[in-house]
Formats: sequence, C-alpha cells, structure tokens
Amino acid sequence: MQPLHARYPFLAAAREAVETAAVDLGDVVATDDAVTDRAVARVEHAITDGSVGEPHRRTRVELLSYPVARVLVSLVDTHVCTRKYAQAEAETAQERFSQEFAATTEFKSTSTERVTLDQLLAEFDLATAVTDADDGYRVEVGTYLDLAADQRGDRWRLVNRPLADGRVRIAADELHVLLKQAIRHRVAEGLPFQVPDAIAAELDDEVEHLTEVLAELDLTREIDTVVPELFPPCMQALLDQVQKGEHLEHHSRFAIAAFLTSIGMTTDEIVDLFQVNPGFGEEATRYQVDHIRGDTSPTEYSTPACSTMQSYGDCVNMDDLCERISHPMAYYEKRIDDADDDELDDWRDENAEGDDEAAEA
Repeated sequence: MQPLHARYPFLAAAREAVETAAVDLGDVVATDDAVTDRAVARVEHAITDGSVGEPHRRTRVELLSYPVARVLVSLVDTHVCTRKYAQAEAETAQERFSQEFAATTEFKSTSTERVTLDQLLAEFDLATAVTDADDGYRVEVGTYLDLAADQRGDRWRLVNRPLADGRVRIAADELHVLLKQAIRHRVAEGLPFQVPDAIAAELDDEVEHLTEVLAELDLTREIDTVVPELFPPCMQALLDQVQKGEHLEHHSRFAIAAFLTSIGMTTDEIVDLFQVNPGFGEEATRYQVDHIRGDTSPTEYSTPACSTMQSYGDCVNMDDLCERISHPMAYYEKRIDDADDDELDDWRDENAEGDDEAAEA
C-alpha cells in the first residue's frame, strides 16, 4: 500500500494493493477503530462541507477508509448521501492532482510519487479520446458530452464550443473538470450495494450517527436536479399552467419561481420558461426572480410551505406523501432520495441535448 494509493483510492492500482494484502473488510470494521473512524469522517465531511476531511497519517488507515466509507454510504442508502459523497471524493481528487500537475519540480526533487496526467487519462480509458493541442486539448465529442453533462453554464454547452473533426477544444483547467467528473462517476458506480449482514451489524452505531447528521442538515438548497415528474403535485400543476401559457396570480408565480430557484434553476432558465406566459416581460420577470434569489434583495426567499400554498388555493391534487409532509421542498427531496438513478433525468439536460445534437449534425 503506497501513499499514492491512499491519495487516490479509486485507482485500479489501489484496489489491487488492497486485494494483494488480502484485507478482510469484516475483520477491519470489527477490529480496527482507526479505519472505521476515518471512514466515518470521510462520509460526514462529504455531507457537511463537501470534502473528505484531513487524511490520516498512516497510509494503510487512509487507504482502507475508502472501501469502508463506501460500505457506510451503502448502509445509509439515501440519494443525497451517495451524491454528496461521490462529489466530495472527486473534488478532493481534483485539488490533489491539480496541485501535483503544477508542482512537477517539487515532486521530482523528493521521493514522493505523484500521479501524472497520462496516468489519469489511461486510468479512465481517455488516452485516445484526449489529445494535446497548442492552445489546450482536443476531446472526442462523445467523451465530451458524457463528462460535461453535469456541468452548468453556457460555456459547457456543445453549441458554444469550438468543434472540428469530431473533437471539442478545451483548456487545461477544463480538462481537469472533466477528469473530476470521470472520478465522480467511478466513485458513484455501484453505490449503494448490498452489504453482508455481519459487516452491517458492526457498523450500526456509525450508520445511526451519519443518519442523524443528515437529518440535522438543511439539504434542500443543495438540490440541483430538475425532474418535473417528481415535483410535488402543487408545483406540477403550476408548471403545467406556465407551459400552457395560462395566467398565474402573483402568489402562484412567486411559489413556482421560488421552487425552481431552490432546486437549482438559473434566472435565465426560469425567464425562458415564463416567456410563453401572458403579460410576460423579460425585464420584470428577471428582476422578480433575482429578487427571490436574493441577488437584488437582502433576503433569499424560500418556497412557501404547504400551509401557505393551501391558504392561497395553490395546494391541489394532494397525494399520500403530501399527507405526511409539510413543505414542497421536503416532498421533492423525498422523491429524489427514493428515485432510482435512471429516473433522475434532468429536464435541462434533455433540452440541451437537442441543441447539442443539432450542433453535432
């Protein structure tokens, strides 16, 4: 087990090192508190601050904490935990490899092994998909679409990228972002998985702790997924009215705009959505959305609670889940957590795909 494996535990070489050492995870969680504690810290930091915490000074502990952390994430078994954990591991990896790429001289002058760009490209089968260019890199368009799919902002859309001979031009820092996404995909792959009962029993207290950490946090602002099929019935109804161009009262417009803001939609995206509405004025709509978002006001407004929606007559088509939940955001978060990954097709990605396919053609 090498320090490089501990820094990048998702590498195939790291997995092989653990297998070569004939590590039994059941024995580890039963007897090695240092590994378990570090694994808990990995997941807890991912949930609370988007990092994986400070690495342990012992290489073995740091490396083995990664598979144990994956076990913990599988036992907690909520979408938000899985998503935040994979993102935190990827963010940490990007920070590390970006520093190592930039510190070639420092690493050459020490015995510390570093990861190279060529190694990472080979690790994720990207060696032929990514080629050098005078002003950065060229990436095969299919690879680009796959790894840039989760990126927000117009600059990542294929229609806004230089494209020639089936390859997209990108800068070095953008390649680092795409590598981060490849890492996130690998970390998330297979999560959650079935954990043997004997191992799960050893981790009951740790799983309970992490579940409590999740329960104590307000994670609704972290949602960045737009899946209308999973919206609460009230928001589905308001969205349907918007798309049909029907008139909405001010309180209804406020409710749907606040909800869409809370789930990650940008002002531009919401303004585009409202264009079909009677009396649409882009300047006024943009101001209202920015005001709700807190960009042009001292207050960031939240989605109205169910009681407020009821008082204004916007609470419609209640279902069984509505009976148990008192806020539209809590409803949506629950539906997101319970959904399978193949159900989480972001509406924005579907709209962007049409533009990208047209550009590729």
